[in-house]
Amino acid sequence: MNQTVHTDNAPKAIGPYSQAIKAGNTVYVSGQLPVDPKTGEFAGDDIKTQTKQSLTNIENILKAAGSGMENVVKTTVLLSDIADFAAMNEVYATFFKEPFPARAAFQVAAIPKGAKVEIEAVAVLP
Repeated sequence: MNQTVHTDNAPKAIGPYSQAIKAGNTVYVSGQLPVDPKTGEFAGDDIKTQTKQSLTNIENILKAAGSGMENVVKTTVLLSDIADFAAMNEVYATFFKEPFPARAAFQVAAIPKGAKVEIEAVAVLP
């Protein structure tokens, strides 16, 4: 049975979706924009600050689900500009340890609210 995951330590969904869903022993985290849940605004204008906030949001959602970043098996990173890949990757590397999760990264035409990055994740429950 699917279970909705919600925490006030991550931004509220801006549409008809959940922050995350637990399905069996897996947690599917919706794409996280770099929104600071305390202010409702982007954490900053640069890719490093935005990447850090998106990953912090994922970390907080996983904690609410009973999991953590060490249990992430797959991520997808959407970038508004692929030229930001190296800077995003620098911050991304601080959130994960080996074995690193599988990942895909894409440049997309646009991200909601004009964000520079959006990241989704799939994790297992310990």
